[in-house]
This record gives sequence, C-alpha cells and structure tokens, in this order.
Amino acid sequence: MNDLDELVLLAGNIAINEGYTATSLPGLRLLRSGTDLNDVPVLYRPGAVFVLQGAKRGFLGEKSFVYDARHYLAVSVPVSFRMESRASPEAPLLAVYMDFDLSIAAELIGLLPARQGRTRDTARSLVSSPMERGVSGTLLRLLMALADPVETAALGRQLVRELHYRVLTGAQGAELIAALRQAGGRGGIGRSLAYIRRHYRHQISIAALAAEAGMSVPTFHSRFRELIGTTPLSYIKSIRLHEARLLMARDASSVAAAAAAVGYVSTSQFSREFKRHFGRTASEEVLWMRAHLGELAQTDDHERNCMVIP
Repeated sequence: MNDLDELVLLAGNIAINEGYTATSLPGLRLLRSGTDLNDVPVLYRPGAVFVLQGAKRGFLGEKSFVYDARHYLAVSVPVSFRMESRASPEAPLLAVYMDFDLSIAAELIGLLPARQGRTRDTARSLVSSPMERGVSGTLLRLLMALADPVETAALGRQLVRELHYRVLTGAQGAELIAALRQAGGRGGIGRSLAYIRRHYRHQISIAALAAEAGMSVPTFHSRFRELIGTTPLSYIKSIRLHEARLLMARDASSVAAAAAAVGYVSTSQFSREFKRHFGRTASEEVLWMRAHLGELAQTDDHERNCMVIP
C-alpha cells in the first residue's frame, strides 16, 4: 500500500458520514462527499485543504485552482469564490481541512528567512501547490494519530504545527506569506478586512474602508481586487449572504430574521440576491446544506465568528 492509499483509508475510517466530521483538534475537520458539485459559491477562511480522493476546482475571477490528490489549496484571507468537485458514492471525495492558527503562522513566518516573504505584488489570496512529500508525510502521521485518542492528545497539536510549516515553506509559500503579512494587521488591506469582519451587518462605505486601509479610494479598489479577486461591495454582499445561510441552516432562523440580522432592510431584496448568488431559494439551500454538510450544523460560535463557510 502506497502513502496515498493509506491516506485515503485512514481518512475514510474517520469521515464515515456524508459531510464534515469534526476532530478533537481545533480547526481540523474532514469532509466526505459522494456527489459531484457544480458552480457552488463558497467562502473559505485562511487555511489549507488537502483532497486525498476525488478533485475540486475553485474559480476566482478568470483564474482557476485545482486541489486534488496531487495539489492542495492554501487560503491566506477569507475569500469568496465558486467551486466544483468530482466524486461518486463508490469513490467519495475525501479531504482534510485545516484552518490556520494565525499565531502559529506568525511565529513560523518569523523564523523563516526574509526571502520567503516577498513584496506586496506577489501576494495571493488562493494558491494551488503541489502535494510535496513533506506535506503528504505530515498528513499521514496526523491521520494516524487521529485514529488513536491518546496519540491525538500527545502528538496532534505538534503535527498540526508541522503541517503549517510545510504549507508555508511549500512551492507557493512566498505568495502565501506575502498575503498573510498583508492580512495580519500591518497591511492596509488587512485592516480593511478586519473592519469588514466587525461591521458587515451594518452599512459600510468604500470611503470608510479606504480610510481604514490608509489609501485613496481608487488605490484601495485596485489593491483590494488584486488580492481578493472581487470588488469590496461584492465581497461584503457575499459575506452577508453566507452568514444568513448559516443562521437559517444552524439556528433555524426565518428568512426575514436572517436577512435583518445581516443588515438587509428588505426581505424581498435579500431573497432575490440570495437566489442569484446560490442558485436556490433560501429554503432549498437550507435543505441542501443539512443534507451535504454534516456536522457543520453543529459548528460552534467561534467558527461562526471566523466565517467558516466550507
């Protein structure tokens, strides 16, 4: 049995149900999906996705990003894009999702040579990197540890830290580090993203975001789109719609209550924009989420505040 076969076997033994399976390690979960998905809007928070069986492809603007058994996806900032996946009941998609612990990432970045983090122009919100031996080997040891609660307690957190290191020093590590530095609070776009996370339920002006970033409005627009792949207004709208989706699926909020909670004055406008974005009505989308996302329905408030939308 080669390493990939063993990874698939271990992941399949942990993720036995359709949808997401939480682990005892913070920010680490597995996905099992037995169906193809097409043109699904997603909002990923900073982290990495390792697909062990099946394949996913993300679309951000005119760019596409493959993540499959030979490539993993790394995400530097909360980013909205569209996704498709390939799977079947006989060969379900199996993937490991790791949210970045930004304190670990910052510590590791501080240890790396300066050449690992280049200029602002290299920053990327999404990168697709080859599944190098260091990454696959760490994943294998991590999944082996997850099979035993004692090993998980003894080794799990250190293996998660090692996986952070492997991603940050991977083939696209420089672009990822450059973006993480921008988003970490020192960079202007990072401050604007933090402002959006705090205030997305309220009306936000582009002038206020530009001021938060310390930029003129035209410069802010250009740099925001360069990193995030969309305009600030489209990004804010996406965050509101995804958050409302979670409120309805996990808290059984009504359409009107969810719309009001994320800042919509008009429920009818919310319903139109929701269907345009997700391709389904709110009630249809809630049923789809509960059927496909498994333990996401039990995700805690910390994850909600971090806008986890797999």
